[in-house]
Amino acid sequence: MRLSVKNKFISGTGLILATCLFVATIILANTALTTWRIDLTENRLFTLSEGTKNILANLEEPVQLDFYFSQKAMSDFPLLVNYGARVRDMLEEYAVHAKGKLILNIIEPDTFSEAEDQAVASGLRTVSANAAGDRAYFGIVGTNSTDDEKVIPFFQTNRESALEYDITKMVYDLAYPEKRVVGVVSPDLPIMATTGSNGQDWTIISALQDSFEVRNLSQNLDTLVENVDVNNIDVLMLVHPKKLDNQLLYAVDQYLLHGGKAIIFIDPLAELDKSQPNPTNPNVVPQLDSYLSELLDLWGLEMPENKIVGDINAAMRVQSDDPRNPQGVDYLPWLRLTDKNFNSDDFSTSELNLIHMGTVGSLEVKQDKGLTITPLIQTSTESTKLERDLILFQRDPNIIMSNFSSLNKKLTLAARINGKAKSYFPDGKPAADTESNGEAKQESTPNSAHLNEGEVNLILVADTDILADHFWIRSQDMFGAAVPQPIANNGDFVMNSIENLSGNTDLISLRGREKYSRPFEIVDQIRREAEAEFRQRETELQTTLEETENKIRQLQQEQGGEKSYLLNNKLTAEIEKFRDQRLATRKELRNVQHELKKNIEKLGAQLRFINIGLIPLLITLMALFIGIYRANRRT
Repeated sequence: MRLSVKNKFISGTGLILATCLFVATIILANTALTTWRIDLTENRLFTLSEGTKNILANLEEPVQLDFYFSQKAMSDFPLLVNYGARVRDMLEEYAVHAKGKLILNIIEPDTFSEAEDQAVASGLRTVSANAAGDRAYFGIVGTNSTDDEKVIPFFQTNRESALEYDITKMVYDLAYPEKRVVGVVSPDLPIMATTGSNGQDWTIISALQDSFEVRNLSQNLDTLVENVDVNNIDVLMLVHPKKLDNQLLYAVDQYLLHGGKAIIFIDPLAELDKSQPNPTNPNVVPQLDSYLSELLDLWGLEMPENKIVGDINAAMRVQSDDPRNPQGVDYLPWLRLTDKNFNSDDFSTSELNLIHMGTVGSLEVKQDKGLTITPLIQTSTESTKLERDLILFQRDPNIIMSNFSSLNKKLTLAARINGKAKSYFPDGKPAADTESNGEAKQESTPNSAHLNEGEVNLILVADTDILADHFWIRSQDMFGAAVPQPIANNGDFVMNSIENLSGNTDLISLRGREKYSRPFEIVDQIRREAEAEFRQRETELQTTLEETENKIRQLQQEQGGEKSYLLNNKLTAEIEKFRDQRLATRKELRNVQHELKKNIEKLGAQLRFINIGLIPLLITLMALFIGIYRANRRT
């Protein structure tokens, strides 16, 4: 009896000690191991990037972040509560990595409290939390030592993939409030709204304005030449230069040779160029292209004229215009490029997943001028160059697809250019009243700052439609406000390129960390093969139709005379033969389409079985095996 009491005492004491040890371990882990993480997600969504860590480690002045989160009021919105917990955890990790330079305040503002007044004064947005009219806050206010303020009014759940970028960008802007300058020259595409116009900036400009001071150099053409100078702008963004006069061409030439950085967009067919035909000759297509051949020749490059790149592996899926048979078809001139098309070693493209481009040209080296040409975006080997007139005047994607003939090589769509280049104006600055014609240089005036050669550093893109909203932006309604939601990394590519050219790469690793889509590549391959067979049979049918109709016309001509309106037995038999053949071919085409759907449905059923049935079954069998094995060991 005494032994039993003693054993119970020992057991109770051990249980208490074990509990105390467990609690102490948790407390120790929460205080000493807060930066230890195991992130098992494919894209490491819960791990701070090296760019964020670098920015936090290099903070010179303290930055304060006030995180307003109405957790109790949002109890009826579990999605927002869970997202808020993730934001809070990430902010706490920021504070740990900043080593005292980031002051974090987590605030839950009560109704009619001083904290709520401060949140409203800072510009935070609210949502109605319940029927009682309580308001909920879910935003952040950042300040620096000079009282500069940055605000995220409300964390949108549809921007969760950009959460780290938004927070790090806020910290970076507060730590380095002086923005670098981007000068935009786009005289023929309205990417920036001019003063007094009813237009609005394209989304890419709005995105740039969040990080840079963006100057519209196209608005005042009288001072445009003087503004294109390394002392005025950090990066030149030259878009669709259809025809530059000698003065502006000279300014760009000297800007690059003096060490200015640039990103240049040219295009064999700019779809957003709204130029009208010449009234005196309305049948001639207006100029919708831009080649900048003067400077490309100096760099040993060319963009073949009137050629549009098509890639059968990257053709964008669009809806056909046929009201009788609406279906998805591949449109060769529009490209859906994925990570395998990007240079994984370059800052501008290493973190990207998806880019949409339209009617793009190819950049080709025609002569070695000693420059380093690094491809950034390329097609697959299953690509070709289509005639521009075919794209302009042919609206049927199937006919365009029928003109596809692979060149069996990759085509370069964007490239980085570095190295020593010569000036297009070896005799100095040209006279003001001359124009460039690509031949001998005209009369020039002395210029003490003129350079005949220098180191150039730029990025060249053979497409302007990559900037257009409809290629990478969709608008979504969020609590009554229209929020632009990216569906591709077009904007990230431009931002990455400009930040890299201007000397900062820390923010680049934060963009495009989550894939925008996970395409079923096997399904796409099955669909392409079936559609190729369908197109082949359709071509055979058209050939048969033409041959039969020619035969019918020939028989009608042979009849002649008074009986020309009668059908003889031979003609009737030929028509019946044609009808039977047409029905058989159509039946075969339907079978091809049926097999396409059947193969895709079969593959889908296999994927569902693997995800829903096979994996749980394997786990169950493994558990049973382990249980039986342990039972056998005990016996």
